[in-house]
Amino acid sequence: MLDVTRLRVLAAVARHGSVTAAARALNYAQPSVSHHLARLEAETGTRLIERFGRGVRLTEAGRLLAGRAEEILGRLDAAEHELAAHVGRREERIRIAGFPSALATMVPAAAARLRADNPGVELLLAEAEPQGAVRMLRAGRVDMALVFAYLQQDTAGTQPAAGRPEAAVVPRARAGQQAGTGQQAGTGQQAGTGQHAGTEQQSLAGGFTDQDDGVRARLLLDEPVHLVTQAGTAVPARTAGSRLASYAEHRWIAGCERCRTHLLWQCERAGFTPQIAFTTDDVLVAQALAAAGLGIALLPDLALRAARHPGIRTEPLPGARRQVLALSYGDPPGPPAAERLLGALAEAAEARTAP
Repeated sequence: MLDVTRLRVLAAVARHGSVTAAARALNYAQPSVSHHLARLEAETGTRLIERFGRGVRLTEAGRLLAGRAEEILGRLDAAEHELAAHVGRREERIRIAGFPSALATMVPAAAARLRADNPGVELLLAEAEPQGAVRMLRAGRVDMALVFAYLQQDTAGTQPAAGRPEAAVVPRARAGQQAGTGQQAGTGQQAGTGQHAGTEQQSLAGGFTDQDDGVRARLLLDEPVHLVTQAGTAVPARTAGSRLASYAEHRWIAGCERCRTHLLWQCERAGFTPQIAFTTDDVLVAQALAAAGLGIALLPDLALRAARHPGIRTEPLPGARRQVLALSYGDPPGPPAAERLLGALAEAAEARTAP
């Protein structure tokens, strides 16, 4: 069995880039770090580090094991904290990573509800885009990741778009359902009409999870995506096809990688390639550019709830949807505080109002 201390040493070398820096971070003597690495190589039967110039670097096997070591150590830290909270030696702690508009809307509302009922819960927040939040979750640096995925289907609404990284379709369900189970969050009851969220299983949770990685997803919000233009300008005459095609000759404002991919896909469906004049991850900047008449943007409902520029006009784009999911690690139920927060997040998303 692999020794946890030696895994911690390997992870430190990977993180800090050298034996000396790892020793300093761990408050170990440098020979002690080298000894642990040598013992770990003996245990695994493979080379984990190699000389590189005046320092060392990880081999392919070393990088693989270091990545797993980060996950293992993160899980151990989370388990230690949960156990300490359970026996009363430490207050409950929930660490969340999420994208900005979720942190500005659902999370404060949910945190206020959670704090009112559980004043001893400590909530720690980190801003991260979906892929980064998932990496933090799998490494054990957070307990929950708030992510989003765009629904991308063909005009028949049955098949994902082919050959695109955002083609993964999250099964449709009411906010608060457990993706893949049809269970209402926090109640165990069937939601809505009783249809299962897992009837379409194309890459559960937009490619963020699979059946084997231990990450589970809960659908919080299924929201429209809006066409954002300058207020007061004449609306172009509707062309043959979609509303989007009416703006084919305009300049466009693209967002993050996922948002940009969705924009390109929507425009492709409408029969044109957009002229992207600006790219920004900041929804406030995107709105300001649109308000100045410098481009057209596609923004989801949550981004407009977080902050809305007075100089824009918005209209829901038919067929354009985005889903917001809460990802957690391990089989349900999770830690009590995390489960209570999930319920509060589902309520905040359903209320569709900022705190």
